[in-house]
Amino acid sequence: MRRTLTLAAATAAAALLLPGGPLPVVATGSARATPSLWTAREAAAFWTPERMAAALPVPDPVPVPVPDGVPAPVPDTAADAPTTGAAASDGAATGTPAAAAPPPGAPAANGPAADGRPTPAAPAPAPAAVGTPTAGAAAGPAQGVAAPPAPSAAPGSPAAPASPATPVTPVASPTTPGDAAAAPVAPGAPVPPATPTVTPAPAGTPGPATDPLPSPTAPTRAPAGPVVAPATAGVGQDFDGVPAVGRMYVMKGAGAYFCTASVVSSPGRNLVLSAGHCLLGSDTRQVAFVPHYTRAKPRPYGLFPVLRDSAGRSKVWIDQRYKTQGAEKAATLDVAFAAVGPNAAGSKLENAVGGNRLLTGSTFTHAKVTLIGHPASAARPRVCVNRTTKFTSTDPKSPGSFLRIDCTGFPGGTSGGPFITRFDDRTRTGDVVGVIGGWKTGGPTADTSYSPYFGAEIRKLYQAAVAGAKGA
Repeated sequence: MRRTLTLAAATAAAALLLPGGPLPVVATGSARATPSLWTAREAAAFWTPERMAAALPVPDPVPVPVPDGVPAPVPDTAADAPTTGAAASDGAATGTPAAAAPPPGAPAANGPAADGRPTPAAPAPAPAAVGTPTAGAAAGPAQGVAAPPAPSAAPGSPAAPASPATPVTPVASPTTPGDAAAAPVAPGAPVPPATPTVTPAPAGTPGPATDPLPSPTAPTRAPAGPVVAPATAGVGQDFDGVPAVGRMYVMKGAGAYFCTASVVSSPGRNLVLSAGHCLLGSDTRQVAFVPHYTRAKPRPYGLFPVLRDSAGRSKVWIDQRYKTQGAEKAATLDVAFAAVGPNAAGSKLENAVGGNRLLTGSTFTHAKVTLIGHPASAARPRVCVNRTTKFTSTDPKSPGSFLRIDCTGFPGGTSGGPFITRFDDRTRTGDVVGVIGGWKTGGPTADTSYSPYFGAEIRKLYQAAVAGAKGA
């Protein structure tokens, strides 16, 4: 999310800010790190509180030149219709994905104004031909890129009031209806009930309140009361965070960087979800996830190192088309999963902090989404509650349809932050339907954020990660 930072400035600043002497260097273009298994103790020794506090937001990837005539990836979901299939015992989904549809050229509804400031959220329009959404690839260009088209709805339409203090407990069922029907639609437009694929947590999954990391500094139960105080929809606020969301730290070149990431439930209880551009690059190394990070308590549950294979490469899953076609052409695939090892106390990640369930094949329009991210300069994370709308890019170099949310104060560092529906204040988890990323690697302004659509392609990526993380 290039909102406040350029690559050159980030590298220079990182070199100046990092304490602790010279950093380890790997050969340019090499995907291999040291042959070490990269344990939690090694990660904790490397990622000191001082180094974590000095880390900068991950810069946008360098554009990949794509020859003319190379088609953009098209998600194999048919417009707002969910894909079908029951969740299998290993976390993978069965069933046949819907047929692909090419992206339309129609302008997006409810886009930011020409000066880059987001307009108030307008009622979400009825999906064109309900049951046939479109999505293609989009991109993440530099700061200052022209804003998307103005909204088709009248400016100033108020957003629906948020009610974060009244969460709905998520239901772990592969046929759980999505909340598309709850989103406002044009009068008379039929909206059939959605049947998204929910990837449930394994039976008997203990939440973070009942199975915390055995550490004197770890929380033993979730505090009473709502995580988010009632506030105006779309207004971000700093808060103390939740255990299943944190910072993903990574070395790139000679600099230390971070993005936001979150825990996603899996059979191995060891998967983290973030944006693809956060973990992209052959020089990515020393990767570690730090749940519930705040500057005052930087490691309340310890560090969970991203595992390496026998060649020393980090176990990260990003769609190959995102790597080869780049952030512009393949922004609808700006998603990454990473497998992590246990912390220094031997606890698996999901056992320590809980996890959100992956929801695929849902809808672009959700009546209530909780957005969480870690801004670069903030001592605590940021949270916001608002509705999402569907945004379709009209830039032929950056095609695709994305989830869009107006939430103030989500600058660099918040890339990878989860879009959570049905957030439960008791478990501090819900159903994750997106991450800050995709179009313009999350958006050119800090007050409007975007996410790739979680359809069949993202579910396939999750299944690959589940299979690759088995036994880890």
